[in-house]
Amino acid sequence: MMSELPLDQVRTLLAVVDEGTFDAAAAALHVTPSAVSQRVKALEQRTGRVLLQRTKPVRPTESGAVLVRYARQLTRLERDAWDELGLSGAGKPTRVSVAVNADSLATWFLPALTRAPGLCFELHREDEDHTAALLREGLVMAAVTTAAEPVAGCTVGPLGRMRYLPVAAPEFTATHLGGRPLADALPEVPVVTFDRKDDFQDVFVRRLGRGSAGPLRHLVPTSEGFLDAVAAGLGWGMVPEVQAGPLLAEGRLLLLAPEEWMDVTLYWQQWRLDSPALAALAEAVAVTAAEALRR
Repeated sequence: MMSELPLDQVRTLLAVVDEGTFDAAAAALHVTPSAVSQRVKALEQRTGRVLLQRTKPVRPTESGAVLVRYARQLTRLERDAWDELGLSGAGKPTRVSVAVNADSLATWFLPALTRAPGLCFELHREDEDHTAALLREGLVMAAVTTAAEPVAGCTVGPLGRMRYLPVAAPEFTATHLGGRPLADALPEVPVVTFDRKDDFQDVFVRRLGRGSAGPLRHLVPTSEGFLDAVAAGLGWGMVPEVQAGPLLAEGRLLLLAPEEWMDVTLYWQQWRLDSPALAALAEAVAVTAAEALRR
């Protein structure tokens, strides 16, 4: 028979992960460090699993992450219940944590938040290929992601496709490309990338039949900065269509291959909870994505 999970032990585990140390968790819970240690050990004995890596800061194991996510969901349900009873207290808005990629954040996502008034948002910026990991760890309640398969305990639905165009400044094009075939030029010329995990430009070059983009890489880790770097002529790059459009119209950017682009399908994943706050946000995101993204 499955044993119950004592709420005080689960909440203590969450506090240790959030605060980073047993002593800090004890201060947050107004108990002694010994009590915190005993509760965590009792929970580990009950589950038969090691739940924490005793590092600095403390990190959950894979099993611990499952219980941390469970604890956050319990907290969310408790807050929703207090809100429905009108007992949440004035001046305490409902907080929703969301992981979102930089390009969505810089283009279409923020207007979605204005369609869900009364909520307090905690945004975590992360690459769209990695936002699902924050859901698995229980760090966020929802995420814009490229993962079509739902994370355990979550629901998933498609938002639409974000189109990226290969562009460069006119001066850069004249200096570095000079009318050469892109497949020959792009593996040699400077390129702008978001960070060291960004292989988007490499994928595009491989589609042209070559190995990867050039070795001279400028790392610019903001969506707005990336666009500015390409427009300034530091290198070529794959820019979201909605960002590139105005600069293409002004002649500040040139489209390197009119018949070539890359589409990224985005999905919305969120905890499988009957939460009014999450439902309101999901509806707002879906409506805004339908307006801004390609279907």
